[in-house]
Amino acid sequence: MTPPSTGFQVNLDDNSPLYMQLARKLAQDVRDGRYQADQALPSERTLSELLDVSRVTARKAIDQLVDQGLVVRRRGSGNYIAPRIEQPLSNLSSFSEQLQQRGYRPGSHWLRREVLPADADEQLSLGLSPGTRVARLERLRLADDLPMAYEVSVIPATVLPRPEGVIDSLYAHLAKTGHLPVRALQHIRAMNAPADLAERLDIPEGRAVLFITRVGYLESGEPVELTHSYCRSDHYDFVAELRRST
Repeated sequence: MTPPSTGFQVNLDDNSPLYMQLARKLAQDVRDGRYQADQALPSERTLSELLDVSRVTARKAIDQLVDQGLVVRRRGSGNYIAPRIEQPLSNLSSFSEQLQQRGYRPGSHWLRREVLPADADEQLSLGLSPGTRVARLERLRLADDLPMAYEVSVIPATVLPRPEGVIDSLYAHLAKTGHLPVRALQHIRAMNAPADLAERLDIPEGRAVLFITRVGYLESGEPVELTHSYCRSDHYDFVAELRRST
């Protein structure tokens, strides 16, 4: 295990409590790559001895990291660095591709895969006539078996007549049939998780999640995918590169 950087000193010009200063120092260690996802954080006793602080200070600092989503507690095992996904907003890629690029093992826990008539929202988003049937796929998205997102994807049944045939990546399945989206419009907003969603994602009720709506389009401009994703905000970041126009 890589130890935290040494030499922690109290900043006398900082009016914040000592445990907050320590929490910021540990958070910086995480961002600097001194810890990897799923790596165990040193125990309270080890931190207190290494950084010359009390165990109470070390405990409260770790509590702050847990509240920030940088650390997860595993009962009977210890504290571990939380996995995080950074998704560039300019790239259209599948959840599985994002995880594999970052060294995680993607997975899905399927809740429903069925064909049924499109509802009003789906008709509007996908440009469908009333009564058109769609494949609706509902699942939990997993990273190394940890729930990261709850997702509902809707595809016209003419494109996906047998949704049970999708095993892992929806985009990989669509690519095989020549219906892979080449561009998408995505809307992101924050919301507080109701009880049923919180239970699915294994988070406290009321915790903030990222609600993402994506409509994917074929090369022809025809909409082919509507996906609603509810992502854990403690494990999911979106990154945008901005440039000033000249």
